[in-house]
Parts: sequence; C-alpha cells; structure tokens
Amino acid sequence: MTETVGELVAAAIEATDALGLLAEDVEDEWTFVTDLVAAQRARLAAIADRRGEESATDSAAAAVASAADETHLIADPHRAIDWLSTFPDLVAIALGEPVGG
Repeated sequence: MTETVGELVAAAIEATDALGLLAEDVEDEWTFVTDLVAAQRARLAAIADRRGEESATDSAAAAVASAADETHLIADPHRAIDWLSTFPDLVAIALGEPVGG
C-alpha cells in the first residue's frame, strides 16, 4: 500500500520528537532544543497540511524511512542537536519541498 505524504510526515515528526528528547539532555541547550523542535514540527506539519492526502512516491517513502532509521541510531545528545537541524531538510528534499523551510 502506498503511503501518503501525511503518513511520512507523521513518522518524521515522531523521529524529530525522539531527537528532541535526547538533545534535551544537553542542559545548556535546553531552550534552543525545545524551540528548534517546535519550529521543525511546525515546518513538517505545514507540509502535511498542504499535501497530507497526496500519495507519496516509493522513493520518497524509502528516503524518509531511511533518514528516520538513522535518527534512531543516534545516542549522543550533541549529535541529536545537529540532526534536529538537518533531518527536516532531508525529509523536505525527499518530498520535493524547499530546503530550509
């Protein structure tokens, strides 16, 4: 069954939230991390709002799944912060959206 853009975005938001929880362990960066997670969630949600019902291409589904899988391998909170900055761009690229929100 073909996934929708909305389903891919939902998976991406879950991965973003997991990265945020890990990154919150960096005490000095807590405010930055929570603000970044909120901004990235809003960015991804905007894609879902506009295109959520569209069928995703197989390549987009594979790319988002692969990127999300990579986020689950991250154990270092500082690296999680880096990924919070870049992971949504990977999702955007896979979905044919502009990079940088």
